[in-house]
Amino acid sequence: MELDLTLIWALLIATAVFLYVAMDGFDLGLGILFPAVRGKAERDVMVNSVAPVWDGNETWLVLGGGGLFAVFPLAYATILPALYMPLILMLLALVFRGVAFEMRFRMVTPRGQLWWDRAFSWGSYVAAFCQGIALGAFVQGIRIEGRAYAGGWWDWLTPFSLITGLSLVVGYGLLGACWLIWKTSGELQIRAYRLAKPLAIATLLLIALISATMLAVSVPFRDRWLGLPGMLIGAPVPILVGLLAWRFAHALERREEISPFLCALGIFLLSYIGLGISMWPHIVPPSVTIWQAATHPKSQAFLLYGAAVLIPLVLAYTAYVYWLFRGKVTADAGYH
Repeated sequence: MELDLTLIWALLIATAVFLYVAMDGFDLGLGILFPAVRGKAERDVMVNSVAPVWDGNETWLVLGGGGLFAVFPLAYATILPALYMPLILMLLALVFRGVAFEMRFRMVTPRGQLWWDRAFSWGSYVAAFCQGIALGAFVQGIRIEGRAYAGGWWDWLTPFSLITGLSLVVGYGLLGACWLIWKTSGELQIRAYRLAKPLAIATLLLIALISATMLAVSVPFRDRWLGLPGMLIGAPVPILVGLLAWRFAHALERREEISPFLCALGIFLLSYIGLGISMWPHIVPPSVTIWQAATHPKSQAFLLYGAAVLIPLVLAYTAYVYWLFRGKVTADAGYH
């Protein structure tokens, strides 16, 4: 049986995108939570908790974007023009945030520290919001004529994309709060517990709102989820989300430390799987499939050899760094 290289590459890129969302999500979430934490010492602990891993987390964004460019050039050539503005703003915000991450530790005056803290938080909000807007515009569909983007410059800006932008900000805030529960202690951990519950409720409500909106406005989405056999395939997703939400609430009540973070990641994963079920087999909804957008099979095979070496190395390095810096982060654990 011949391997479907296009399907393998689609799964690899989808996995890279999810790993970015999961890993950089809690990272961005810390910046989103900065306004809720006023003390310099507590903010330093928040930043120190991701200092060893934050730049490595963004490796998966590069891998996902590079893989899309190399393996699915038609998708790259249509998605990028449709989403230039939110994606450019997202990248600028990530750069701005990265500079602020380093500079906030170099400031010797309280005023300078305050402004770089604000820059770190603002960059986190803008990056997360633009990612959500891009996701919403992508899910709504991209207009194509022939093999080129046929939409307008502002097609990405819709009420639905604004809702998905808000949803991702709230969801990343939830991941950030759960990360702090796991990695910190004392008053900061208590505050994270308090933040996690309302953020989880808001995240679940926004997921429900987005799902209901798509059912109402998208005929293919409605047919996929309410018709057969799509209903049977997709039914476990909302059921498992409900179970994870119950387990999350139970973990907060019992003051568990790792379980809330794992449950939040599980909700993100199930939402991502639900998105995949809704879109399959399109890589540019609603008209371009992964096979139509793919490059030549020989090119895919050649690139897969490189990925077979690179991806295990990145995974091994990432796992080692997270293992090396395991445990709680305290106020005396400085960043240099």
